[in-house]
Amino acid sequence: MEYLDYYDYEGNLLGSAPRDEVHRDGLWHNTVHCWLYDKSGNVFFQIRADSKKLYTTASGHVLKGESVKTAFKREIKEEIGANIDVRFARLINISVWQMDKERDGVVYYKDRAKAHVYASLYRGKYDDFSFDNSEVLGLVLVKATDALALFNGKKKSIPAQFLNGKDEKIITSSGEVTTDDFLVLKDETALSKYGNILEKIISFVKE
Repeated sequence: MEYLDYYDYEGNLLGSAPRDEVHRDGLWHNTVHCWLYDKSGNVFFQIRADSKKLYTTASGHVLKGESVKTAFKREIKEEIGANIDVRFARLINISVWQMDKERDGVVYYKDRAKAHVYASLYRGKYDDFSFDNSEVLGLVLVKATDALALFNGKKKSIPAQFLNGKDEKIITSSGEVTTDDFLVLKDETALSKYGNILEKIISFVKE
């Protein structure tokens, strides 16, 4: 059973509880959104297994007693198989996330999270990736500058490199993606969801 630490809104630790209880009772907890980019300015988006849409490189809950950077390393390893030196992970922002899910007019799921968004330069090889296909079908690399232009409406599509796992090997192919290929929720846009992250990564690459 997965346990999470929970907090008050100010971030003071109150205790720990099973993940299901944390979401049932709407307890504040920590999550981590993990982004990888390369020295050429490409950003790695994962292909979600459930929606087939492009999303963060990896993401998940920060477990009981776990630091955010340790969670960053673990989620990257679990979802896409790469080992990351967390010394190079850099904080982009911490955002507040609130969402309720209803069934037959009754709220059954209350998400109250502080999402810690980190990015790290990826120094490894593509063959180091392996995907948990229950969550991730592969990765898509796009130039951060191209993605930002796409989300700003300056381009209708942008070049992309696709990395998919087959028989423990990574198969690469080329193609294009549009704004519709990226995961956004109701009342979100790709620009509002990913724009600040792309801008930060672009600044990291220029340093």
